[in-house]
Amino acid sequence: MTVSSVFVRPPLKWAGGKRWQLPHLRPYWEANQQRRLVEPFCGGLAVTLGLMPDRALLNDVNPHVVNFYRWLQRGLVIETPMENSATTYYAKRERFNQLLEVGEGDSLEAASLFYYLNRTGYNGLCRFNSSGRFNVPLGRYANIKYRTDFLEFKAIFADWTFTSTDFDRIPLSPDDFIYADPPYDVEFTAYSRGGFGWLEQERTARFLAKHGGPVILSNQGTHRIKELYSDLGYRLTELKAPRRISCTGDRRPASEVLATRNV
Repeated sequence: MTVSSVFVRPPLKWAGGKRWQLPHLRPYWEANQQRRLVEPFCGGLAVTLGLMPDRALLNDVNPHVVNFYRWLQRGLVIETPMENSATTYYAKRERFNQLLEVGEGDSLEAASLFYYLNRTGYNGLCRFNSSGRFNVPLGRYANIKYRTDFLEFKAIFADWTFTSTDFDRIPLSPDDFIYADPPYDVEFTAYSRGGFGWLEQERTARFLAKHGGPVILSNQGTHRIKELYSDLGYRLTELKAPRRISCTGDRRPASEVLATRNV
């Protein structure tokens, strides 16, 4: 696979996806595509599927999204019926939470339910309460086109490794190309159980600043983020991000920054 490969649409709907950044990222990647691509916060995979590396290490602290990707590696086919109705949605949400409670979050059923909840829940959000229960409400969609056959991803993911751990425990190689898109530096940080606050933002930036290979960090362009990245020697490029999901209804472009090192 190369950057010239046909674009493959990500299998999940994902709040804050960075597909729009691909024109900015490709020039960096084209000069480094012999390297392994590493995403410490891989989320919906929009960037990795847009760049199509031969080798990738893709991590996310959310074990449920990683479980779904690992089943795609095996050639996932969903056999349970899926429909856009409140009755079905809340029943399947409860079944998903039951699987988590009994330690079966890595099962085929859990992966299939995760896909259904992602497509049917509100705005593609992935949110868990303090007890670790998935609590996203039903979305407001007139029609949803579900897919059941994901066999195309078996070949695409063949040489990609998926992990679910804290970002600073990822087994990096010195020449890895890192693209890191941590949760935005904003008040709402309930992406995963435990949240992602300012201390995690600092820890991310400092950890990646020690890497000897190419690094690209993406974040909300807040004053303190730009100051942190600049102080650590990153080169900053300011971008205007499309704002597709907002709890306030504000759809103005968001200020975002790409921070680069060793590129």
